[in-house]
Amino acid sequence: MEDVDLKSIAEKLTIRGKGILASDESTGTIGKRLEKAGLQNTEDVRRAYRENFYTADIGNSISGAILFKETLYQHASDGVPFVKCLTSRGVLPGIKVDQGLVPMPGSNGETSTRGLETLASECKQYWQQGARFTKWRAALKVSDGLPSEAAIQRNAQELAEYAAIAQACDLVPIVEPEILIDGDYTLQRSGEVSQRVLQSCIAQLWRQPVDLEATLLKPMMVMPGADASQKASAQDVAVATLDTMRRSVPPAIPGIMFLSGGLSEKESTLYLNAINNLALQQRKDTWALSFSFGRALQASVLQLWTVERTGHVPQGSAKGMAEALARANAAAAKGQFQGPHPSITSLAGTLRENFRGWRTDVI
Repeated sequence: MEDVDLKSIAEKLTIRGKGILASDESTGTIGKRLEKAGLQNTEDVRRAYRENFYTADIGNSISGAILFKETLYQHASDGVPFVKCLTSRGVLPGIKVDQGLVPMPGSNGETSTRGLETLASECKQYWQQGARFTKWRAALKVSDGLPSEAAIQRNAQELAEYAAIAQACDLVPIVEPEILIDGDYTLQRSGEVSQRVLQSCIAQLWRQPVDLEATLLKPMMVMPGADASQKASAQDVAVATLDTMRRSVPPAIPGIMFLSGGLSEKESTLYLNAINNLALQQRKDTWALSFSFGRALQASVLQLWTVERTGHVPQGSAKGMAEALARANAAAAKGQFQGPHPSITSLAGTLRENFRGWRTDVI
């Protein structure tokens, strides 16, 4: 491999006013979304759907795109590799490297993540194919007794081991300890759990050791569970999120790239905008506070692409929506989103999916 400056890659991914497109769904996960939209889950359908994003004009809004392993090797309809489509637009290609969730023995439905055994050899192949950063997802449930300390420590250790291997293979790691949105927990409980999880992750990153200046963090914003009786305003979320990040994340981390985790497209943008507005007012933080959204950058695109294929909307409508959603969130990453929001989904319409936890068909 050539001499790679990982800190420079991390800096490119965290340019203010840009975020990361998470388009790394496994064939099973993306398949459920396609089938729900009335489409077949075939390799060519998956390829054609993702072409909407990788050939769109997103370079001014998106710094990196996380791909699934199948997608990393695919081409656009004109034969141009997706990796080249992205790099020609100034977008760095990344790759999801975990192999999905598995149940922790003896736990109350908690999970760890598999994939460490073959990670080093796979990362070397991904780098040769053009990937320049990676992502590994852990998922933690919240209830009165969860997450357990055992689950927190197990997942933190795996995330740190992954990050160390990725950096050894010249890839910038994105560390994703997702607090699942499912449940009726309060805003305060969300903050408490997030703080425990993030602090444990950082401690394990130090122990490996992992270069924090070449590592990105992908947490959930601090908010009540989706079934909580008392909702939180965007300002409440911003205050709780920044307080928790400041207690947990050292300034050496260059970017906190929030996940959307089942929020609607509009909520994701409004919450991100509120976080950046508050951070700008307080002027305390050194990290980029941006996004690594999946569903919140895709739901309206899939809806339009489905009807575009039947001729009910003009060709290019889905690609235009991909560009518009990227611009909205890029503005929010600077605290400058003013609306209207381009989403055609409902503000109240959650993007929660009951197959985002452990299941038997992860591939």
